[in-house]
Amino acid sequence: MVKKYQQKFNRVKDDMDRWQDIQDRLISQFRNASSIIGRLQLLEEPKNYGSLKNVDNIKDAILTKQMESLQGIMLSMNKTLEEMNSVILSLAKTHRDAKQQVKGGSIQASAKQLTNQIGIKPSLADCIEGLRLLHEMYQSEYLLKLSVISALPTLALKPSVKDLHDLEQLLVDQPNIPKEEVQSIYDIIFAEEIC
Repeated sequence: MVKKYQQKFNRVKDDMDRWQDIQDRLISQFRNASSIIGRLQLLEEPKNYGSLKNVDNIKDAILTKQMESLQGIMLSMNKTLEEMNSVILSLAKTHRDAKQQVKGGSIQASAKQLTNQIGIKPSLADCIEGLRLLHEMYQSEYLLKLSVISALPTLALKPSVKDLHDLEQLLVDQPNIPKEEVQSIYDIIFAEEIC
């Protein structure tokens, strides 16, 4: 049973690493989208074209190109969010499998075995609870990111530099997943000493 749990813990560690890579990509995409949205307001003003304002349809051509770029970035962000959701689904499956393993596996653990703790090593119940907490934390963070990204099209219509900055800060800070809390959960349930 311990070996099976080790495999689950390694999978969760991989999911957490994958999340960080996806998070970095999402922030980069968001910054690119923010830059375009910030420029849209400037591109509306004819005075910002200088000597180019005499070129036929220059304003419309540039605005169209910027909107096409923004649309492409938005599609990329949606794909990135789908990848984040796949991490959430993987964490949920790992937690569900861990619960199933102790309830209905070939070797069923008694209530005493679930809560039995040897020294500082966590009990099986602690491990299952840690998996549940990680899944909930990442799921909450995903829902926050989803709402931040869904606010971008509205901002494209009425750009606000402050709003864009605030939304970017939400993405960067990851307020629902304090690093020290995740590390402490990881230290407790994923450490090699669990064996």
